[in-house]
Amino acid sequence: MTRIPTEDRNIMEKAIYLPMVLTILTRDLQAVEAAPFKLKQPYVLLIEETMKQVQHELKAVSQYMRSHQLKVEESKRDESFTLFLFLYKGYEEYHNYFNPRIRNKVQELLEYYFIKQWSGKKDT
Repeated sequence: MTRIPTEDRNIMEKAIYLPMVLTILTRDLQAVEAAPFKLKQPYVLLIEETMKQVQHELKAVSQYMRSHQLKVEESKRDESFTLFLFLYKGYEEYHNYFNPRIRNKVQELLEYYFIKQWSGKKDT
């Protein structure tokens, strides 16, 4: 049984997922820049704007965690699972995550940021 409230655990999970989203976006940006697209700029802009949004949210998550004495550390990883140590106001808890679940959540976040960005723009 966890002592960490759901809201704080969700914030701590974002501290796991958002850096992974940024890593993927960075790699994708490099791939787009190296790809033989005729018009690269729209893709580059989409990725860069998405990265800005993710960085902004990650900054807010980091500030929240610092002010509420929360910390997440990767403890152990194998092909199937990743173990994280959650430090919550002096308490330590280990949480084991199935790697495909992490991948699916990161994909879900990428889709959310792309769709959010696309749907937030007005027609020109």
